[in-house]
Amino acid sequence: MTNTDGWFSEEAATFGDRLAGAREDAGLTQQALAQKIGVKPSVIAGWENDLKEPRANRLQMLSGLLSVSLSWLLTGEGEGPEAPADDALMTNDVRDLLAELRLLRAQVTQTGERIGQLEKRLRTALRDSA
Repeated sequence: MTNTDGWFSEEAATFGDRLAGAREDAGLTQQALAQKIGVKPSVIAGWENDLKEPRANRLQMLSGLLSVSLSWLLTGEGEGPEAPADDALMTNDVRDLLAELRLLRAQVTQTGERIGQLEKRLRTALRDSA
């Protein structure tokens, strides 16, 4: 899935264009993607229309869920979807399983970061109470 031919490159597409292309490549509707990452469909539409920008944690979730690199999503350079015809052999069941795995991976990463933050707060609280 390396983007070597300029497909959705920075010169050819915006962040919203790349997000929409990756979402479509993953076989997801705006509604389905919104549900998977916990936002309203209007938020996804805003991102795809370049009216809004996602926060860093949402970018990371989108990257994992859509199986594209964060740098590709932001700049068009790195791992991104091939031309749409290359995905024709993948069934909807396989797409759904991959999408669910990507979402789970993103959630695990986010949970790990949250655990780290809580651990830091606990250490600070213990140090301050000593």
